[in-house]
Amino acid sequence: MKRRLTIIISLGALALLIVIPFNPVNSKLTNLLFIIALAAFIIGPIILSWKIIALRRVLITIPFLLITPLLLPANDIDRLKLQEIYLTKLNSYEGCKYVWGGESSRGIDCSGLPRRALRDALITCGIQHADGGSFRSFLEQWWFDTSAKALGQAYRDFTIPLNTSGTIKDMDYSQLLPGDMAVTKNGIHVLVYLGSNKWIQAEPAIGKVVILNGREQDNIWFDSQVTTHRWSM
Repeated sequence: MKRRLTIIISLGALALLIVIPFNPVNSKLTNLLFIIALAAFIIGPIILSWKIIALRRVLITIPFLLITPLLLPANDIDRLKLQEIYLTKLNSYEGCKYVWGGESSRGIDCSGLPRRALRDALITCGIQHADGGSFRSFLEQWWFDTSAKALGQAYRDFTIPLNTSGTIKDMDYSQLLPGDMAVTKNGIHVLVYLGSNKWIQAEPAIGKVVILNGREQDNIWFDSQVTTHRWSM
């Protein structure tokens, strides 16, 4: 009976691990469910194979292998390289459908777009340079959800404010770098500057991620009052 229950729990955990990544909406609940499912999926086979010493030892090493990247020392992040990867990841989401609360290629919202692109860049840098700091920053960004309003309020010091404000249509771009964000003063929307007067956003009215020229094209957010912000890392 105990063995059967362990098998059922392990299979249920596996099902969750398969299904959760296909859910575009990011939340503390889905993140917590993913962690619990992962733990159950690892522990279940260990219990089932307890009498097989060699297999048990192999399975016990898996959790330690999973957390090893988080234990690596932090290297000095090459900010230019991180920015380059971040911008590439941002552009890769062009055309993805708008889904409120989404943070994946299956659906993404305005704050999810820069957050997911930054996480993609951090995990890439972490792998390329065996950088524990990038892995830990990735995990922090994944766990702590950040709305457009929070990005404009430097939540958890994720962002720093810049001196440029006004409307995207009329404000001075000279102090902006590609990757900087414009958050509406009411905190309901965020756009990301790509350079050359172009901005990328998950636009709810259009229903997808679009790149538009902030000087030449019409968009409701280009006429809204915004403050500008930069990722702190």
